[in-house]
Amino acid sequence: MSYASPVKAALGRIAFVTGAGQGIGRAIACRLARDGYDVSIADIPPAKAKVDDVIKEIESYGRKAIGVYADVKDAKQIHSAIEETVDRLGPRLFVSVANAGVTQVKPLLECTPEFIENEVRINILGLMNTHITAAKQMVKQGLGGRIIGAGSIASYRTAVNLSPYGATKFAVRGFTEAAAKEWAQYGIRVNAYGPGIVDTPMWDHIDRELAKIEGISVGEAKAKRVKNDILLGRIQEPEDVAKLVSFLASDEAEYITGQTIKTCGGASL
Repeated sequence: MSYASPVKAALGRIAFVTGAGQGIGRAIACRLARDGYDVSIADIPPAKAKVDDVIKEIESYGRKAIGVYADVKDAKQIHSAIEETVDRLGPRLFVSVANAGVTQVKPLLECTPEFIENEVRINILGLMNTHITAAKQMVKQGLGGRIIGAGSIASYRTAVNLSPYGATKFAVRGFTEAAAKEWAQYGIRVNAYGPGIVDTPMWDHIDRELAKIEGISVGEAKAKRVKNDILLGRIQEPEDVAKLVSFLASDEAEYITGQTIKTCGGASL
């Protein structure tokens, strides 16, 4: 199955994507580049080699791409990353995607405060830091924008052994609605995407942890959920998520804001 989209004409706009060194973030960054955006790829310093690889792919489309490094939990680092983005690519930030996140797997009775705090700080605080900082830049520019965040099918339905994760994704849904209400006056649309089971390193991690808890072999936990839950009959690819983000960033979605839209092949039904 081919996911390649045509390389469209340059828009003269910038997209900022966190956690873009691999997985869903990489697919989103590359799709937005093909859609006409120059892209700022934000990730943590250990991901530099992966970021460099994404930059090469985006440059092959004739787009500009840079790597910026930040821990999304730290608002100052996100501010610096967006400041560097507009300094190097120009004050044309139009799309910000808060994709960075983490999934931790553990029975709730075994979750320590430290375990929970890590997930909350990355998935909720990190998204809020990214959204607010990007919105400030967009308001300053006066050109409107598109702010998009990583939700999940867990934004609507939690799962056993993933309770803190589900709580963070419910929070993403709530913050998306609240931000959309406040920022519509500036021409900023705020939405979130809600993937299901995606073929990424994150889901490989979930599979390994669930295998331990359920006493089954590695690969079996994911395969079982794909077979039982995904109505469309195949695991989701990162590019499936990127297609939704591309739509939400486009003028075709001009009347959509405050929504967390599931893209899960029916796994949430």
